[in-house]
Amino acid sequence: MQVQPYLFFDGRCDEALAFYTKALGAKVEMLMRFKDNPEPPGEGCGPVPPDKVMHACFKVGDASVMASDGRCAGKPSFQGFSLSLTARDMGEAERLFQALAQGGQVQMPFAKTFFSPGFGMVADRFGVSWMVYVAPEGGAKHA
Repeated sequence: MQVQPYLFFDGRCDEALAFYTKALGAKVEMLMRFKDNPEPPGEGCGPVPPDKVMHACFKVGDASVMASDGRCAGKPSFQGFSLSLTARDMGEAERLFQALAQGGQVQMPFAKTFFSPGFGMVADRFGVSWMVYVAPEGGAKHA
């Protein structure tokens, strides 16, 4: 069984995919636009611009994240969760944190904590909350 996050960017999915590709080295594995759907929109779905992203899948490291423009209402809302990134070392963690913070909002500055040599929290420019973490030397991996 797998649990995978599915993020709805409400019209900004292309921008988000480009940002994560640059900031995190993400790789877009699949992208389907609304115009590629051979079936008419389902009941309750309003008109959506045909070039917007109906479904995408991108990889960050070994993790798959799915994404869409959703209904393209222009009001993405990411509340009640964070995506956690475990970096190989302090240099990578600081680089990832700073890249995600570009145009975003630092929620907890990246610093040493009692549980990690480096940890910080940031909401990126789309409002997605991230926790960037470095596993302690010889310690348990963050899940």
